[in-house]
Amino acid sequence: MGMYCGEVRRRRSNKHNFAFRKLPYFLSASAAEYIGKAKTKNWQSFVRQKGDLTLKSVKNCGLNRDTIKYIAMFTMLLNHISSIFLERGTFLAELFQDVGYFTAPVMCWFLVEGYQYTRSKKNYAVRLFLFAVLSELPFCLAFSHGGEIRFIGLNMLFTLFFCFLILAAEEKISNCFFRVLTQILLVLVTVICDWPLIAAICTIMFSHTSQSRKKAAVSFGAAALLFAFLRYGNNSYVYPADEAVWRTFCASLGVIAAGVVLLCFYNGKRAERGRTFSKWFFYLFYPVHLLILALINICLVQ
Repeated sequence: MGMYCGEVRRRRSNKHNFAFRKLPYFLSASAAEYIGKAKTKNWQSFVRQKGDLTLKSVKNCGLNRDTIKYIAMFTMLLNHISSIFLERGTFLAELFQDVGYFTAPVMCWFLVEGYQYTRSKKNYAVRLFLFAVLSELPFCLAFSHGGEIRFIGLNMLFTLFFCFLILAAEEKISNCFFRVLTQILLVLVTVICDWPLIAAICTIMFSHTSQSRKKAAVSFGAAALLFAFLRYGNNSYVYPADEAVWRTFCASLGVIAAGVVLLCFYNGKRAERGRTFSKWFFYLFYPVHLLILALINICLVQ
């Protein structure tokens, strides 16, 4: 009887040890302990229930990916309303403008994440390019003044497309020299796009976080500093030095807020329902809302 009990205890111990040996390397010690205490026969299904645990605790419910994207779409809408309709320099215009700077870092973050987990990178790239082309006319029409359309640069989806190519170059080009050269050229191409240089550099930094929360925080801090540096260059031509510093600081809060939301509140999951709707909504919202704003602007001008 004693030998039998000892064998049972040994089997139970081996069962738990096997589960821990099979745990992914990126799980934290607290996550491993939490999983070890869970009453489940299949640790893999338990991990799937908890979602991606690379940058947060399993106990954190947080915000899912689609919710954060909806927030980003709303802040982008406020930014565009400010740019098109509101008088520059007013409190409301500056508030909407600064809140809107939340969107681009979020887009770059989810682009990096999407590149890693998409089923078809080719289809992902094609979708980005097609919707970028579709959005270009509404983009130029919305931000042209006087009801006349003129080329004002490539829209944000083109920026994300070039960022996607930067990630592809990192993965596909084995020669270090040609890989770096290609990425530098792609970064420079974004000079003619919305969010020039910054979005591409953010994408590169986010792709090298290696599932490290500390590295991700450093990347967002560097992104905020780079954004502030470039923003101050623009503000210094329009406002006195002290006011330029204050406005630059306020504008940088949008980038900082993006980092806080993604690192502290993002749970790594997608919404459980309406995934197909959300996927196409995020693609269609950009050209459709620009077209609507452009038509309203034309009506107001006339």
